[in-house]
Amino acid sequence: MRFSLVELAPVTPGGSKWDALNRALAAAEEAEHLGFHRFWFAEHHHVTGYAAQDPAALIAAAAQRTSRIRLGSGAVLLNHYSAFSVAERFLMLESLAPGRIDLGLGRSTATPLVDHALRRDRSSQPADDFPDQVHEIIGYLHKAFDCAHPFAAIDLTAGIDGVPEVWVLGSSGASAGLAARLGIGYTFGGHINPGRADCALRHYREGFTKTPFGTGAAQPMLALNIVAADDEASAHRLTWPARALRAGGRDRPIPTVEQARAELSASAKAQPSTIVGGIVPPQISGTPATLRAQLEPVIRASGATEVMVQDMVTDAAARTRSRQIIAETLQAITV
Repeated sequence: MRFSLVELAPVTPGGSKWDALNRALAAAEEAEHLGFHRFWFAEHHHVTGYAAQDPAALIAAAAQRTSRIRLGSGAVLLNHYSAFSVAERFLMLESLAPGRIDLGLGRSTATPLVDHALRRDRSSQPADDFPDQVHEIIGYLHKAFDCAHPFAAIDLTAGIDGVPEVWVLGSSGASAGLAARLGIGYTFGGHINPGRADCALRHYREGFTKTPFGTGAAQPMLALNIVAADDEASAHRLTWPARALRAGGRDRPIPTVEQARAELSASAKAQPSTIVGGIVPPQISGTPATLRAQLEPVIRASGATEVMVQDMVTDAAARTRSRQIIAETLQAITV
C-alpha cells in the first residue's frame, strides 16, 4: 500500500502565511523521512486559513529540500488556467526534479467574485471544458496531437528527458471515466464524498485502458482526512479544528484544538470520528492499536492501491506523531 500526503499549508491564529509556508516545506522533508510516496500541495484562492495558493511554486521549493519523494499538485484547478501554461510550468518542474513530479488536475470554484477575477476570458460566459483541457495537456506532454491539429507544431518537451505523471482528481465520480480512457491516475476525494468512493474507483478500474500517457497500470487513489494519536481521546480532539472551521466559516485561520473546544457545541464535539459499519466520517481518527482495523476494510472495498492523507493539524508535535502513526499503519496494509 502506497501512502501519500496533500498539504494545505494551514495558517495558525496569530501566525503568518510565511510561517505556514515554511512549516509546509518542512513537512515535505518530514514526509520523505517517514516513507510517504508523494507530497502534493493544494490550490486554494483568497482563503485566510491556507497559504497554498500556487502548487507549482511550492513544488519548486520542496524539490530543493527533498531527494526521493514525489512532489505534485492536489490539484491545479484547470478552470483558472490555459492548458499550455500548466503543461509548460510542470515540464519546467520536471526539469528541476526529474522523475519526481506529479501533475494533479482538478476543477473547483471559490466565491463568484474570486472566480471572476481568476477567469481566463471575461468576454464570454464560463464553460466547463475540463475534459478538453486535460486532453490538451496530454497532447503537449506526449506530443499526442493529431498531425492536423494546429498545436502539433508546438514542442514543449524539447530538451526535457521525462514528463510529469498526470492525475485527475475528483469528488463526484464524473471524471473517473476520463482518467480511465486516458490511462492516467485517478484520485477520489473520499473525505468530501465518502459514499461515492467505491463506485467511482470501480468505474475507473473497470474502464481503464493502457495508453502511453500513464504508467501502464490503473492507479486508483483514495483521499481521506485522517488524524492519529497515542490515545483515542487525543486523536478524536484533533478532528475538532476542521469541524469548527466548517461551523464558524472558512475565512479565518485554522482554529487550535482549544479554540475549537470553546467554539463547538457538545454534540458537534461528540460526532463520530471512527469508521463503524463501513460508514466513513469526514474526519477519521485512531491510534496505533485501532487505525488499521478501521482503514483496511474501507481501502479494500474501494480497490484503492494508494491512500492520500489530508489533515488540519497545526500543532507541530501532534502533527508529526499523527503522520508517523498513519505511515506505520498504512505501510502494514497490503493490497
